[in-house]
Amino acid sequence: MRRRIFAVSLGILLIFCATAGAQKKKKKGDEDDITQTLPLLKDPPFAVAAETGRLVFHVSPLSAKGLLSQQIREALKSLLQLNRGATIVKLRAFVSGSGDIRRVQTIVSEVFTDRKLPLPALSTIQVGALPMDGAQVIFESVSVEKKVVNPQGLAFVSGAAGKNAGEAVRQLQAAAGAAGINPASMLSATCFLSALDELPAARTALPGAFPSAVTNYVQPQRLALETSSQCEAVGRLDKAPASAVVLMSPQAALVNAPKIILSGIQMAFGEQVADIHLAFERMNKELGTQGVTYKDVFWSSIYPLTRPVAQRAETIRFEFYDPSHPPAGTILLFEGLPSLDASAAMDILAAAPN
Repeated sequence: MRRRIFAVSLGILLIFCATAGAQKKKKKGDEDDITQTLPLLKDPPFAVAAETGRLVFHVSPLSAKGLLSQQIREALKSLLQLNRGATIVKLRAFVSGSGDIRRVQTIVSEVFTDRKLPLPALSTIQVGALPMDGAQVIFESVSVEKKVVNPQGLAFVSGAAGKNAGEAVRQLQAAAGAAGINPASMLSATCFLSALDELPAARTALPGAFPSAVTNYVQPQRLALETSSQCEAVGRLDKAPASAVVLMSPQAALVNAPKIILSGIQMAFGEQVADIHLAFERMNKELGTQGVTYKDVFWSSIYPLTRPVAQRAETIRFEFYDPSHPPAGTILLFEGLPSLDASAAMDILAAAPN
């Protein structure tokens, strides 16, 4: 009888120990699951305000090593090194190839979050080709330097079109001269080439005209309907304009406002007039969150994917901008956008209120 009682007691004790151990193991596993859960990445802000006098411009080097994700990380690493501590407030990424261009936003968020840096506004555009075999991404950055480098302000020069790269650069020179930019004071220039056959001429003409500018060259579409080139640029003013913003429509905008707003892209979904109009309305709402309106916009880049959408966007914008003094900017056809349903996108620069 005593043996039977002892056996039952021992069995109960073993069951209790096994249950306690399982619960402890399960609890430890739960803790491991919690510690392995990664926080959700923040989306880049719609727009960032920055001091005009401290803005600097850089372009990431091209690389053909690895797939898109690796190239994005390497390009961002290079840009951060080029900026040497300056705070990046805007990135424009041109992506080529078959990779998922949505990876750009994800990796930008990862890199800047890991380094505990504020996220910049971001525009991601798919292009037909970049000027290096195997290269899939190139970034343009706008950053805030620690000291004032543009005491008299900046000039933003619209895309000047030409039948070829040499003519496009000459058009840009004329527009820059009219805006009062010394060739040595040009800071950044981007040439959009309908064919990369124009690349050698562009790489000769653009640095020859503006020796201090950082340069970028992209082919917006793989199969362009028209043979032409356009070059846009930003230069440092040697003389302050008469007011905070002077629009030399459509060639350029002279800006000496204390701060400017730099936005990411706002996409349009659908190709009808109402679809494009809705995108402009959404942009207007976003501008309101920054304390500005379309009246404060001095630069507008529009990235349509088809000619009919481009024509509609060009017409509709005058419902929001002053037709007699529209903002400077560039409208060109591109290959794609981060959403398969998008038909066009836009980003803007606006003078921030004092």
